Amino acid sequence: MNRLKGWMAAACLGLAAACGGSGGGTTGSVTAPPPAPTAPADINLLFFGNSHTAANDVPGLVAAFVRAARPGRTVAAVMEPSWLFLDDRLRHGPSKDLLASRRWDAVVLQAQKYSSSGNFTYTTWEAAEWARLVRARGAVPVLFPEWPRRDLNETDEIFRIHLSIASQAAACLPPIPHSWDFAFASDPGLVLHAPDGNHSAPAGALLAAMVIASTLTGDSPAGLPSLPVTGVDEGTQAKLRAAAVRAIAAVPPRQHCPGDPFLP
Repeated sequence: MNRLKGWMAAACLGLAAACGGSGGGTTGSVTAPPPAPTAPADINLLFFGNSHTAANDVPGLVAAFVRAARPGRTVAAVMEPSWLFLDDRLRHGPSKDLLASRRWDAVVLQAQKYSSSGNFTYTTWEAAEWARLVRARGAVPVLFPEWPRRDLNETDEIFRIHLSIASQAAACLPPIPHSWDFAFASDPGLVLHAPDGNHSAPAGALLAAMVIASTLTGDSPAGLPSLPVTGVDEGTQAKLRAAAVRAIAAVPPRQHCPGDPFLP
């Protein structure tokens, strides 16, 4: 069984589509509505993922943090609307067309398959091939290891799988699951998961976006501003920033992409 749990609960997350899983295949996949056209900006970010990226608009949160870190620069964050695992996406023409459509500064890659039971092994070469394709287009590939599900000790395994991808094709690797662990260690009462225990709540998406933005800019999460996110007050956001700082100090996100430029 791969990470498809809670797909019916996605309907309750306030997403743009009626429902969807943490991933989808080429047959019967669920997609969000096409995004509004986005003009190229000074900084262009592309996101390939599924409902874990879409829930609570992780791309939009990352873009907001990057704008704060790069005042005076325009930032475009585009998510390809199909919710696909990375192996399925490699056969997806619209994804390749979007990658080739403009100059991207960074491409965030989420939705590597892994076995939640530990009884199956899924290939990672497709994700590594995406990292190579991104580099061939002159952009920085950034892997998106997902947070552990509620009450499960999955951080090490999730991160190990993504490390194996980065060992095949150099890619930046934000310590997103570690940041959730640090956040819960400091305050077990934080609500980072959606009710399904799999997707993010608004605070969880915000924490993931902090770690990704810091990976892209090279700036400490300590300097990130509070954003107007419903249900996530400034005190909670301060706790999230502290967790992101601890995660990046413990697991530097650029150790597998040391030669890549930070966002200008």
